[in-house]
Amino acid sequence: MKNLTKILFLSVVFLTMTLPTIGLAQESFDPDMLYLDARKLILEGKREEGRMILSKVLGKYPEYGDVLILMGRSYAWDGKYDSAAIYFEKALIANPTYEDAYIAYIDDLFWSENYERAEAVIGMGLEKIGPQSMPIKYRSSRLFYYKEDYKSALKIANEVFAKAPKTEGLLGYIETLRRKTRVNALGATYDYDYFYGDLSPWNTYSVYGRTHTDFTGSLIARVTHSQRFDGRGTQAELDAFPSLGKNKYGYFNVGYSQASFFPKFRFGTSVFWNLPKAYELEAGYRLLQFSETTHIITGSAGKYISNWWLNLRLNFIPGKDGSSTSANFQTRYYFSGPEDFFSIQVSTGVSPDEETRDFQSQLLNSYRARVGYQHLWTSRWMGFGFVGYSRDEISENQFRNNLNVSIGTEFRF
Repeated sequence: MKNLTKILFLSVVFLTMTLPTIGLAQESFDPDMLYLDARKLILEGKREEGRMILSKVLGKYPEYGDVLILMGRSYAWDGKYDSAAIYFEKALIANPTYEDAYIAYIDDLFWSENYERAEAVIGMGLEKIGPQSMPIKYRSSRLFYYKEDYKSALKIANEVFAKAPKTEGLLGYIETLRRKTRVNALGATYDYDYFYGDLSPWNTYSVYGRTHTDFTGSLIARVTHSQRFDGRGTQAELDAFPSLGKNKYGYFNVGYSQASFFPKFRFGTSVFWNLPKAYELEAGYRLLQFSETTHIITGSAGKYISNWWLNLRLNFIPGKDGSSTSANFQTRYYFSGPEDFFSIQVSTGVSPDEETRDFQSQLLNSYRARVGYQHLWTSRWMGFGFVGYSRDEISENQFRNNLNVSIGTEFRF
């Protein structure tokens, strides 16, 4: 009996000494390393594996903010918005001034279209962190956008641009808002083309009016009058930019003229897609009817990078005697706002959208470079000026050198 008691006593002592050590060995881990491992798995699409690791970390560190946010994000990316919200709420309770928690939670609420709760979280974030939080302020603009209050959305977006112009996707977003808020405007442009040789200068004048309707989006009526080749001619056009959904819009153009240097009839249409990470793609078609009809397939790809906008357009022109292509690259650098920019443009061949050029006479070995500046001087007046130089192939051994100056202004009301 004494031996049995002694054995039990020694067993209890042994277990008392070893169990804490075993438990410590089981629970000892680096939470930061596990967070990085889980993040890698989740970004690779292995959500469940990543969440198992995050649950382990939360078991010991239940207020680890980045882990709570990543867990919420993983559920949001799977479309499980209610599950995601649980973790974002915990992250905000753990640290009410953690900006990343507000950003992730607001994004989740936008995706689930829970705008009422999103408004409350935005208000809480601006109260706890302050209006200097540009990411939260940017999302407050987005909230107005979803409510279709585009003027309020644009006002806030411009404030964000003034302090944080490198916000990803901001310029493209502002461009979308500008299309939705520009209701009425009148504008005029003038182009002067000087040719090195015997050809007389060209003078081209254009006036236009713009408004907005729910069906057409921006609607622009334009009349262009030009003096070319010792003759005169006028062209009338109508442009429309209808909305085709939340991230898509269209372009339609029709025009008519009896002048020989303008197409008798012109038609154009395109669809634009606003894609993630500030990309924009376009696919379209143009028709120009002179003595013969020219069909053109066109497309472009654009990207906003910080204060820069980059765009490459390609045109494909099928023909009976062979097909041809042309290209146009344009970049803009934005200064204090989305309508205050410097631009550079280079192009080869002929383009259906450059109306000041001689579409009929130019051949493929034509090149053009152009620089310019546009600025919104007041809330109502906008002005611009461009200077370009082109070397156009007229025949196999004949080239025409051209200096172009273009100025314009617009009044908004």
